[in-house]
Amino acid sequence: MREGNFEAVSVSVAGIAQAVDGALEQYGRDPTLLLQILRVTQAVLGYLPAAALTRVAAALGLPRARVEGVAGFYSFLHLQPVGRYRVLFSDNITDRMLGSAELMARLCNKLWLERGKMSEDGLVSVDTTSCTGLCDQGPALLVNDRVLTRLSAERVDRIAELIRAQTPVADWPADYFRVEDNIRRRDVLLGGDWLAGEAIRAALARGADSMLAEMKLSNLRGRGGAGFTTAIKWESARLAPCHGDQPMRYVVCNADEGEPGTFKDRVLLSSYADLVFDGMTVAGLTIGAAQGLLYLRGEYVYLLPALQANLAQRRRDGLLGRHVGGQPGFDFEIDIHVGAGAYVCGEETALLESLEGKRGVPRVRPPFPVTHGYLGQPTVVNNVETLCKAALIAQKGGAWFAGLGTKQSTGTKLLSISGDVENPGIYEYPFGVSVTQVLNDCGAGNAQAVQVSGASGLCLATQEFARRIAFEDVPTAGAFMVFGAHRDMFEVARNFAHFFAHESCGFCTPCRVGTSLVANFMDKIANGHGSQYEINEIFKIHRLLHVASHCGLGQAACNPLFDTLQKFRPAYERRLRSLDFEPAFDLDQALAAARQMTGRDDPGAHFGLQARVQEVQP
Repeated sequence: MREGNFEAVSVSVAGIAQAVDGALEQYGRDPTLLLQILRVTQAVLGYLPAAALTRVAAALGLPRARVEGVAGFYSFLHLQPVGRYRVLFSDNITDRMLGSAELMARLCNKLWLERGKMSEDGLVSVDTTSCTGLCDQGPALLVNDRVLTRLSAERVDRIAELIRAQTPVADWPADYFRVEDNIRRRDVLLGGDWLAGEAIRAALARGADSMLAEMKLSNLRGRGGAGFTTAIKWESARLAPCHGDQPMRYVVCNADEGEPGTFKDRVLLSSYADLVFDGMTVAGLTIGAAQGLLYLRGEYVYLLPALQANLAQRRRDGLLGRHVGGQPGFDFEIDIHVGAGAYVCGEETALLESLEGKRGVPRVRPPFPVTHGYLGQPTVVNNVETLCKAALIAQKGGAWFAGLGTKQSTGTKLLSISGDVENPGIYEYPFGVSVTQVLNDCGAGNAQAVQVSGASGLCLATQEFARRIAFEDVPTAGAFMVFGAHRDMFEVARNFAHFFAHESCGFCTPCRVGTSLVANFMDKIANGHGSQYEINEIFKIHRLLHVASHCGLGQAACNPLFDTLQKFRPAYERRLRSLDFEPAFDLDQALAAARQMTGRDDPGAHFGLQARVQEVQP
């Protein structure tokens, strides 16, 4: 079944049956693959009608409510029609800095369309999505799961013409879909000539025990942001007993790169996929796993055909399947699962829930994934970059890797640099590099702030640029967003506040309510109704979210506001119009439409104005 063809089957009873049955056939009627079945069904129908959900539930033996609950959780799944062309502009702060909001308004005007609503003829809808992972070549958008880069007014006008002409997306100009790696600085990973299977053969020659010893010697720490020691994770999963009738261990590659400003994994999957798959296989050998799962973020679905072709070639070359690398008894397979737009699935337990066909709600820990992970079995979850580094260690050894970087932060780190720089892209440095050097290398001459590790990370002001990128100083998952002296740091923080409010999974009350309150407070300040009261409330909510949220999303949601309030407080204070609390709702302004309809503008038609007039009359 070909994905992305919204006109392949009409939305009729027969059409729904054909689409659902095709998806079920493709995924073997496996309830744990519910998300994939829904995703493929929608790719054919354009949305998920109620009859399709009912048919899926019956075929999989699942409660109808569970199927609809999963469909309603992910932002890329739709329970109502969204049009044959679904256009989503990236709303990340770097895209906004490049004019994405103005370009979206331009497209809506060209199509005579209101944002967030489908056109009356069912042709198109236009809205925003949090981040597309294309911060180095924005503004960007998604149209029917295809990514478009380097938007301009001219391109937007042409896109409007193509949509009005109902031109299939596959026939749009190829240059619109061009995605470049933009590798600006190479070190041991990006600068090497790594052959497919070389790391596997080296690991097989060492053996599982020696491979684990090399990982310990390397002191490799996770590159997803948490920095947990990889060898400890691998050893824990290796020693943990399997459970149930089908005991297995699993290796999961977390490619759900949803943190705003991060796009390094996109480049690794695009140009270094063999190294990623080698790393997964090395991990499988070391922990005794026979199955690997790569969880690919929904925005990167355009990479899926090339990745699947790569896996097929590896099977033909004896690098996947039975007797991998010619080693009797070592069987290892890799499957790819695609997400559907949920930032929270970057958290490893939420990712495992999604892999099992559920809503991506983080689990309560303990138990940890290394003992009770995917399907309750011992599971190692590693970031894309981490697995690439494991493949390097298999080839070069742990001592070689430990000789790079610093004692506590060994090896190199990929930085995704975007924002107010001359040369955005991917830069690889040994750990310990200063922020100043990075800024000089990428051409950021007037930077006033750097947001490191995305929206949930750390905001550095000018006086902190001597600090170093390392776990012992400034840890990072890879995002490095630069803001020039002309940028308003309040608006940067406000964008992040709305990001967290949008991406909260809604499971726990502190995060669900707290992130919305913070976003509303920021809007109130922006609209000129803010006071010291709102700033004090933001601090209170920051403390509450940090201690009471269920997972790291809520705990980190106020980090950018806390940092900017501490380091760029004037950006907030110049917006404060009152020393005392002022309501955000203006009742008199709300009556403006009624005054216009009745033709009245006398004092009696204004809330509070008549009383004030009477006070001044003699």
